[in-house]
Amino acid sequence: MTALDTAFAASAVLAVLGGLFAVTTRHVVHAALWLVVALLGVAGSLLVLGAELVALVLVLVYVGAVVVLVLFALMLTRAPIGPDRAHAVGPWRAVGAALLGLATAGLLASVLVPLADGTVRRSDVTTTQVAGQLFGTWVWPFELLSLLLLAALVGALAVARGSRDAAGPEAAS
Repeated sequence: MTALDTAFAASAVLAVLGGLFAVTTRHVVHAALWLVVALLGVAGSLLVLGAELVALVLVLVYVGAVVVLVLFALMLTRAPIGPDRAHAVGPWRAVGAALLGLATAGLLASVLVPLADGTVRRSDVTTTQVAGQLFGTWVWPFELLSLLLLAALVGALAVARGSRDAAGPEAAS
């Protein structure tokens, strides 16, 4: 096992643990922060694989935009930040979710383990080719994503402003 294999395994474990903590925590802000950890783990895996541009775009777009937007919307709308006990699930749902997760892991293992013997031919892809695809062919989905984020931010502002306007006249009288 080489140092690159160890670095890839460590970043993969970081991504999986961050994802698990993101979906199992009861604090919304903690979930967003664990999402950052998971995305940084994925970016680390991409760096080890030699896809520096994709790792940078992942960090800039998802960590730098989406997670910051989620945190900003939470703070702006005065959403409850503490544990959410109203949406607690029973033990049967938790067991079902665990079984579904194990089944998914089993399916992934059944597909990926046969590929681990090295018979898969790897093609060399340069950063220029990835950048050409990302910013040439796939530029419109990125632009639509930025419009979606802008609409979410405007919606959060409208929700926050509407609740303040509704509370304003009652507080004055």
